[in-house]
This record gives sequence, structure tokens and C-alpha cells, in this order.
Amino acid sequence: MARDIDRIERDIARAREELAATLDTLAVRANPQRLADDAGNAVVATLNQPAVKYPLIGIGVIVVVLTIRKIVR
Repeated sequence: MARDIDRIERDIARAREELAATLDTLAVRANPQRLADDAGNAVVATLNQPAVKYPLIGIGVIVVVLTIRKIVR
């Protein structure tokens, strides 16, 4: 019977350690600063793709030209 109690106590201790590790992992994953950094990095990566980057540059140039044109007139 003592062996069963010792085994149960070891199982409980191991389960607590696993739960603590899981909670630590979740805390890291749910960190708002980390989530914001990941989102920012994803946006920058998307904007650096040539299919997105060059049309945005073109649109920017058109806006600048139209703004200057409106100011001059």
C-alpha cells in the first residue's frame, strides 16, 4: 500500500510540473508585446514583397504628383 501512495504522490508531482511548464509556455505565447511584434513583422514582410512594394511606391508617387499639381494651380 505504501508503494501505491508513493507512486500516486510522484504522479501528482509530475502532473504539477507538466502543468506549470504548460502554463509558462502559454504565458509566453499570449504575451501582448510578443503578439504585437509578430504582427508587425508579418506586416513588414508582406510590404517588402515586390508584388506589394512596387505598386505602393507607384501610388505614393501619383499622390505626391497630384498634391504638388494642386498646390501649384
